[in-house]
Amino acid sequence: MAAPIAVQSPSLGSSTSRAKRDHCGAHRGPLAAPLPQGKQKQLAPARGSSIACPMKALALPNARLAVALMLIATFFIASSTLMAKLASDPGFGTPLHPLQISHGRFLFAFVLITTVVTATRQKISHPNLRLHAARSLLGWSGVTLMFAAVAFVPMADATAISFLNPVFAMVFAIPLLGERVGPVRWSAAAIAFLGALILLRPSPASFEAGALLALGAALFMGLEVILIKRLSGREPPLQILFVNNTIGLTIASLAVLPVWQMPSPAQWLILAGVGSAMAMAQFFFVSAMARAEASYVAPFAFTTLIFAAAYDAALFGAWPDAVTTLGALTILSGAGLLAWRESHLKAATSPPK
Repeated sequence: MAAPIAVQSPSLGSSTSRAKRDHCGAHRGPLAAPLPQGKQKQLAPARGSSIACPMKALALPNARLAVALMLIATFFIASSTLMAKLASDPGFGTPLHPLQISHGRFLFAFVLITTVVTATRQKISHPNLRLHAARSLLGWSGVTLMFAAVAFVPMADATAISFLNPVFAMVFAIPLLGERVGPVRWSAAAIAFLGALILLRPSPASFEAGALLALGAALFMGLEVILIKRLSGREPPLQILFVNNTIGLTIASLAVLPVWQMPSPAQWLILAGVGSAMAMAQFFFVSAMARAEASYVAPFAFTTLIFAAAYDAALFGAWPDAVTTLGALTILSGAGLLAWRESHLKAATSPPK
């Protein structure tokens, strides 16, 4: 079975103007698979056809929509993290091991996504199993390192460090996706990185074993973003989610065996919430990555920290202090700079109406 054709989303500006194009007009990074003989004729539109390219039907490039989808994804990511925290709360039963919470996340996400796939009769067509397996392993590894990190350092510190993954994703997008990152994007990423450091409140205690584990989690998650980007250009979002959660559930099921215990009824409900929220987060995340360059969309994932702070204030009465507010505003400034750059560049390059 031939691997699907890798089609990277069209550029939103001139930063990838030197990239090679295939017959569909899509930019192709250095890791994009060559067009197999026979596929060119198969994908070529019929004369007079209104369909320019079947692969582009997966998702049209739209910077503003990509940002909106990413913000929704971060809301659900923060919601999943909140419920995972509740699963380890003694008030709901014997605290669950982090590996079991991760397993519950994959289990209920798989149930929800499988239900949707069945109801919509989604066809699973030629998935790139190598990319899916690598993406699932990276994602599970990132979660595992994250849970290990919180055993050594406060959860807030580990979370702040792990959310440096958008910076890693932007850097990895250069060699792996062939994207060109200009000075404005580098500046925006640096501003967002500074915001994360402010939230972290760096001190000598922050750079110990737990902090290094959290940094490793950010590294794995950044690599996962790149694989999501490659998959989102060649497969429908629902197919990506189904295959990823199937593989992820297999990995998590094997890992949880030594520590599994029977959850309480309340914990079952919490685990169901963790999985459902993560499934929604994955759907919106993949949809966002399919509509804009990874180096542009990824830094907006920093807003997860803002949603997390809002949950702390609303549910636990932990209102953000001056340092937290400064960090959040700094992150928003970096994301806003990216948005301004894209809208300004698009206006400058769009033909007059």
